[in-house]
Amino acid sequence: MYTLYYSQNACSLATQVVLNELNQEIKMINVQQLDNFKSINPVGSVPVLVDGKNTLAEGAAIMLHILNKHANSLFPNNKEPRQKAIQNIMFANATMHPAYSKLFFIEQNIKDENTKLLAFNAASLSINHLWQVVENQLINNDFLGGDTASAADIMLCVYSRWGAYFPVDITIGHRTKKMLDAVQSMQSFIKAVETEQRVSSKQ
Repeated sequence: MYTLYYSQNACSLATQVVLNELNQEIKMINVQQLDNFKSINPVGSVPVLVDGKNTLAEGAAIMLHILNKHANSLFPNNKEPRQKAIQNIMFANATMHPAYSKLFFIEQNIKDENTKLLAFNAASLSINHLWQVVENQLINNDFLGGDTASAADIMLCVYSRWGAYFPVDITIGHRTKKMLDAVQSMQSFIKAVETEQRVSSKQ
């Protein structure tokens, strides 16, 4: 069994979805209800995954760890498709995720409303450019990984939900929207969202 430290609707949701796809048991711990989470991860970010004696941090590193450990259809075995899958995971984690993180930073740190609005608009332009990059990659495939969902698709789907929290206009192309809708319809995704809600209400 894995122990997953999470925050509701955060990027840790993608980790849980993938673990569900891999049919792994998960003990969920909501970091919002801990007083000492930074003793577990000094950075204070989720996800954190406990695998036996190992405590793992950083979303992309955790994702690659579990994909390499378990047989699955989310991560190719062949060299070139596998390298492309790693690139897509890193795009999601190191490019799209920080672009959305700017929205949270703006909301929490800019007080002047006019300045905040300008900052939101600038951030949304950057995000929209990245979604166009995704749209262009989906010309010949339903998912970034080909005909079936990959870990990167799941990660991007989680991030795509964050725009609704802010006064920004996020433009997502029709191919990308179709991909995101398909990921959100996966039983593993539905189960993860429901689990977060249930566990958060109990803790």
